[in-house]
Order: sequence, then structure tokens, then C-alpha cells
Amino acid sequence: MRILLFLATNAAILVVISVVFRLLGLDGLLAQNGVDLDLTALLVYSAIIGFSGSLISLFMSKFMAKRSMGVHLIEHPANQAERWLVDTVAKQAQEAGIGMPEVGIFEGAPNAFATGWNRNDALVAVSTGLLHSMNEDEVEAVLAHEISHVANGDMVTLTLIQGVVNTFVVFLSRVIGHIVDRVILKNQSGHGIGFFITSMIAQVVLSILASAIVMWFSRWREYRADAGGAKLAGRQKMISALQRLQQAHDPEPLPDEMAAFGISGGAFKEIFASHPPLEKRIEALRNAA
Repeated sequence: MRILLFLATNAAILVVISVVFRLLGLDGLLAQNGVDLDLTALLVYSAIIGFSGSLISLFMSKFMAKRSMGVHLIEHPANQAERWLVDTVAKQAQEAGIGMPEVGIFEGAPNAFATGWNRNDALVAVSTGLLHSMNEDEVEAVLAHEISHVANGDMVTLTLIQGVVNTFVVFLSRVIGHIVDRVILKNQSGHGIGFFITSMIAQVVLSILASAIVMWFSRWREYRADAGGAKLAGRQKMISALQRLQQAHDPEPLPDEMAAFGISGGAFKEIFASHPPLEKRIEALRNAA
């Protein structure tokens, strides 16, 4: 329940794929002289691992959201409130030009999220705390914000950015491992255990540092989703919803893989924050033409 489980899942997948490639002998990174790195081969190897990790995370996103959040899907509305939720999402999805998402409810403090591997196979879920603390206009704005995430293709774009970031993380970690193996450990034939241990450690550290790039994109597209929510539901409704979130005391953060796609971004600050401060988002909406 901290910083994006999407990133944690992605990092775990990268490590697993790296180990599997090593065990299968698919990591031919040395040049023909058996000493220097074949940078072209390394780059291809890094891209395969990097994009595999992000794509697997993307396709797992909805399944993991349902399991980790305990989302109750509204397949057959049991009451008027559930019927209103489904009808509102259906109306906004049609206006946004996307397929009807699955709609769900999860237990927790005021929050909401959207996820899914494409615009026409998404999930939009809201918490019981949000439904209890907001009026219909404000909930409508929150739903519009999430629908805008889906319509903007944020999950796919995040996946592509993550794939590029992963590629350079894997590439640079192997270069660092190679340098340690050759210069510090003085190993001049093949790659020793120092190369693999150093590469794995460097990969973890670089993944954490590289997450700042993903968080920058997350903050930027929150403003876009707010603008999209204002367009679908009305600017004042969107502002009121964000103000209501400001009033919440210590809102409960979403699990990691959902944090970047929720309406509220938790307590992370500066470069590792998935969401801009609520006051800045409200100011941006007020200053919008």
C-alpha cells in the first residue's frame, strides 16, 4: 500500500525474466573475444526483457486490481445506488468514445481507480468511503476523472514509458556489472558471479531511481484526467470532488499497482509522488480557459 505495485510487479518480473534468460543461456552479451561487451546484443536483450516486464504488468493489471482491492463487480445492480453508478459510467463512456468498462466497489477510505489493458476492456471502481462521503455530483466527477484516464489511454502510454525505462535499466545494470567484474574483481574471462550479483543490485537501484520518470508522467496525466473529468461532468463538480478529498483525514492510499490511476495519490512528495497536490489540481481547473 505504498508506491505503485505496478512498478513493484514490473521490477519483480524483470528479475525473474533476467534469471530465466541466464539459466537458458540466452544472455550472450560478450563479444567474440570473450572479454568485451557486445553492446548491440546487450541492447536487444535489454529491450526484450524491459518490454516483456511492462507488457506482462499491463495485461495483469485488471486481474491484480480485482484481487488486491477485493473489488465487488456490479454485474446485476442490487439497489438504486449501484444502478446509478452503472448508468453514469455507461453514459460517460459513450460520451468519451470508449467501450463500457466493468464497474466495481471496494471497501476503504475515499478513493477510486481505473485500470485495464485497453480502452474497451477497462475497470472503474470506487470505494465505499467515497460513496458515503460525496454527493452524487461529486461522485459523478470522480467517475468522469477515471473514465478520462481510460479514454486517454494512460495505461498503455505508461506501459510504453515503463518499457523504455526498463530497457535502459537492464542495459546500464549489465554495463555496471561488467565494469565491476573486469576492473574491480579483475575477472578477464567470461562473466563471474560478481557480474551477476552486481547487475541484479544495480537493476533494483536503477529501477527505483527510474521510477521518478514514471511518476512525472503520472502527475502530468492527472491534470489531463481532471480536465477530462471537468469536460464530462462539469468543472465545478470536478473542483468540488477534489475539495471534498482535501477534507478527508489521512485518506487511505491504494495498493501500489493502482495508485497512479486513483483519484487521490497518497502522501508521496516531490519527484516520487504519483499525484500533484490537490490544491494545485484545483488551481489548474480554476485557471482553465
